[in-house]
Amino acid sequence: MLGFVARSSNLSSLTKATSQTVSLGVKPLLPPVSVHGEKAIVPPGSQPMTSSSLAASLPTKAITTSFSIGAPSQVRFVHSDIQVPDFSAYRRKDVLDSTANSRESSEKRQSFSYLVVGSGAVGGAYAAKTLVTDFVSSMSASADVLALAKIEVKLSDIPEGKNVTFKWRGKPLFIRHRTAAEIEAEQAVDLSSLRDPQADGDRAVRPEWLVLLGVCTHLGCVPIANAGDYGGYYCPCHGSHYDASGRIRKGPAPLNLEIPVHTYTDESTLVVG
Repeated sequence: MLGFVARSSNLSSLTKATSQTVSLGVKPLLPPVSVHGEKAIVPPGSQPMTSSSLAASLPTKAITTSFSIGAPSQVRFVHSDIQVPDFSAYRRKDVLDSTANSRESSEKRQSFSYLVVGSGAVGGAYAAKTLVTDFVSSMSASADVLALAKIEVKLSDIPEGKNVTFKWRGKPLFIRHRTAAEIEAEQAVDLSSLRDPQADGDRAVRPEWLVLLGVCTHLGCVPIANAGDYGGYYCPCHGSHYDASGRIRKGPAPLNLEIPVHTYTDESTLVVG
């Protein structure tokens, strides 16, 4: 209880064992006393070390003091000898003079800033464009892959009524030379009876030639040509039947056989891809 009363009273600084004093070259408060007889230094007599006594004994204009309840007194000297850095080498010539009006040169300085920022933005955009272009180009197909992207077929080598299988992009490619009877039969099919309605004329650019991907639309099996209940293609894996136009007629397959992109460069040359 006595300690609490002492800390909360105005005499708290007198109850402290020590006080903090910081000196920066100012003349000491009291010089030490030297005794040469026994070569011992005798400290000065006891002096009150309160904020009031310190403030009274030191120059008033060069010292600031602070204290609080329950805390030791502190004496801090004003640092009036600090060297302020000179930034003149980094400042523009138009604003070196602190007494000159900077508004007169503001447009000139702003134009230079805009020029620097704009040049950096253009350079950054060009670098980003180059980086993106190189990155996208690295993902493009190589020359050997592009060479396999298309296949050229001589139609004169396929007799009428036969189906020839080629390998294109890792998949079987069916090219069928249809007879007149097959064309007539497929064109007469009622579209309303088909699971995936599609006219024969939409599937064959030239009626006598049918180009298909030999991949069953059910689970990706390879159908057998010239087989099945409709004389077209038959998948023995799950029993899907396709007609001579590659349209699904029976079985679990949901869609017709896919027709790849193909063109005829002349009467006897077919290019797929």
